Amino acid sequence: MTKTFTALLPHILPWLISETHLRSQQLQQTAGLFDEGGTVPFIARYRKEQTGELDEVQIRFIEERLAYYRELLDRKETILSSIAEQGKLSDELAARIAVTRQKTELEDLYLPFKPKRRTKAIIARERGLEPLADLLAAQDATTLTLAELAAPFVDADKEVPDAAAALAGAGHILAERLAEDADVRARVRQLTWDAGIITSRVATDKVGTVSKFEMYYDYREALKSIPSHRMLAMRRGEVEEVLRLALEAPEAEILLYLQGRLRKGASVFAPFLGAVASDAYKRLISASIEVELRLEAKKRADEGAIAIFAGNLRNLLLAPPAGNLRVLGVDPGLRTGSKLAVIDATGKFCEHVTIYPHTGEARVAAAQTELLRLIAAHQVEMVAIGNGTAGREMEEFVKATCLAAGLRLPVVAVSEAGASIYSASDIAREEFPELDLTVRGAISIARRLQDPLAELVKLDAKSIGVGQYQHDVNQAALKKSLDAVVESCVNWVGVDLNTASWALLSYVAGIGESLAQAIVRYRDEHGPFATRKALLKVPRFGAKAFEQAAGFLRIRGGSDPFDNTAVHPERYPLVKAMAADLGSSVAVLAREPALAEQIDLSRYVTAAVGLPTLRDIVDELKKPGRDPRASFRMASFRDDVKQLSDLSAGMLLEGVVTNVTAFGAFVDVGVHQDGLVHVSHLGHRFIRDPNEAVKVGQIVKVKVLNVDAPRKRIALSIKEASPAPAR
Repeated sequence: MTKTFTALLPHILPWLISETHLRSQQLQQTAGLFDEGGTVPFIARYRKEQTGELDEVQIRFIEERLAYYRELLDRKETILSSIAEQGKLSDELAARIAVTRQKTELEDLYLPFKPKRRTKAIIARERGLEPLADLLAAQDATTLTLAELAAPFVDADKEVPDAAAALAGAGHILAERLAEDADVRARVRQLTWDAGIITSRVATDKVGTVSKFEMYYDYREALKSIPSHRMLAMRRGEVEEVLRLALEAPEAEILLYLQGRLRKGASVFAPFLGAVASDAYKRLISASIEVELRLEAKKRADEGAIAIFAGNLRNLLLAPPAGNLRVLGVDPGLRTGSKLAVIDATGKFCEHVTIYPHTGEARVAAAQTELLRLIAAHQVEMVAIGNGTAGREMEEFVKATCLAAGLRLPVVAVSEAGASIYSASDIAREEFPELDLTVRGAISIARRLQDPLAELVKLDAKSIGVGQYQHDVNQAALKKSLDAVVESCVNWVGVDLNTASWALLSYVAGIGESLAQAIVRYRDEHGPFATRKALLKVPRFGAKAFEQAAGFLRIRGGSDPFDNTAVHPERYPLVKAMAADLGSSVAVLAREPALAEQIDLSRYVTAAVGLPTLRDIVDELKKPGRDPRASFRMASFRDDVKQLSDLSAGMLLEGVVTNVTAFGAFVDVGVHQDGLVHVSHLGHRFIRDPNEAVKVGQIVKVKVLNVDAPRKRIALSIKEASPAPAR
């Protein structure tokens, strides 16, 4: 049976305190909340008193470390049992296993006892050479030569024909002992990490060829400091068999250390033991340490890339929504035409048509007529145009058509990243079984403008295209991180219970995919939910799920005004008491948020409800139903810049940040090819992390530095587009 986190704490609490710098009570309370089925968003928002106001990042880190230590303790039990069964578990070894906090160190301690294939050392022991190895290791003063010491162990029947064979076998035993010593492995690992150099060479059969890996054809960099993007690029080159990677260790320093572990000073044994140390390193240690450290470097590179992806995804998901407007979505095309789809203010599909404004003058008039008919028929308030092929041409056509008709209609370029994947997905087929893929794409583009978060959660986050080497990193770790970001964003913003798709609902704390689908089925059969409590009528939606989810769900225009706020239903009685103490009612308090300013929080502090929760409640009463995201703003692309050939050095443009990487940021300036702002051009001060300067979705002013048309590369500068701040 899996141990609860609370049961683990007596063994690991000091470790957690040293890692997190949190109080014992905070850790114990948080572990208990997890054991009770608490989710990270719920604990962070509604259990602040128990956790001491820990935020989501801290709570999620505690959860990760608790899971790590549970795995560690389970592995310790397995290892202790295995060593005990061999009759080799000493008190000293058991004590050392008990205090280790690292899985790597634990496996080092287990290595001498781990079942293994027949090694040279095992064969030497079978030939009776272990006593000779002990004599050599002891290095007691003697007048005998090594050959004379080995002579008694010569035995032709045991395949030890002479003293040289006996010494070789004893050397194998000593080499294996040294290689399996946990302290030795830890020291060699650290020396290699601190001074190791990762090298890259072009593969023999690729010499002289042109590739994207050319800068790594003859490359060296310190292992411990190589940036994530370079490590992943080199790894990809190796996978594609263009590069050959190797790790150069500080061999001389390592051998000196190993010899010091074996030798007890100058003696007749010294040359022999020096050779043993060299054999132990080159035959038994170096290869495994290189594999370990290359994997560690890959893991760290993965973590860096995943962190960048997660940050970009958060900014994209929390992009300002245009809101509840009637939107015309356009999936632009040339030969196959542009698909137009209208959605109403709730995101419901209304109508679609296909127009062909770019296939000859004869079809332009018909396209204009159809466009204006759609806009008038559905009272369209905004147009969203995909930024892919023919996007700028379509934007120009729509603007010109509306201007000629006297319409002042906002036209916005929307990222198409992942739209085609959505169009062919199960959820798209479920939503629009009768519609063509491209029409589904136009609907998705319109909805992205209306509410980016609600639409983008329907996609596999990896397909959104805001990552760096996302296909090269650990996919399980990537998914876990991105799912956590989506969950965090969804619960921070809140979800309209009566309009949300099951994909969006599935990220609400405590719900998940199965319950989300059950909610939508119930809503389809019984109509909109009038109250949050009505959720309890949904099959399999129990009290625990309600506790976790209710505060993050919104009901607009329901019978209880606080169902449209982040106030949790468990605190409704408290809100009623506050209203009564003001000589008012809940309905009046909801209509007149200014009344909340008069609430004296100190009157309501109890053992269960402290000031953090009370402050959150009053903040909600002051701004009921507010969307915490920023206000919507459009980027303005230059009308005379539509393709790469329109660009020239020195131009000042407005653009939208589409991706942030470790080396800079990519910006869409409206020419179907993003430009790169190198990290050195992000600002007038030194910037180590590009995320300090820009975010995905941010509108920025840039200056064109260089255009490389054959390679489709655009160099941009934010620094050059704005004056340096006064000193």
